[in-house]
Amino acid sequence: MGLAADVAERRARDRGWSTVRRLSPDAIITMEFMAGRLNLAVRDGEVVRCWKG
Repeated sequence: MGLAADVAERRARDRGWSTVRRLSPDAIITMEFMAGRLNLAVRDGEVVRCWKG
């Protein structure tokens, strides 16, 4: 959290996350779990939350 979205996404991919998804903090999403996916909630270009699946 607190990283610029571009930096966070690049670091996640460098560390082996196969899918990195950027979302707005209030995005409506389905709750299916997908192994290898990292979700980044981004506000004003900064990561405010992240979670796997």
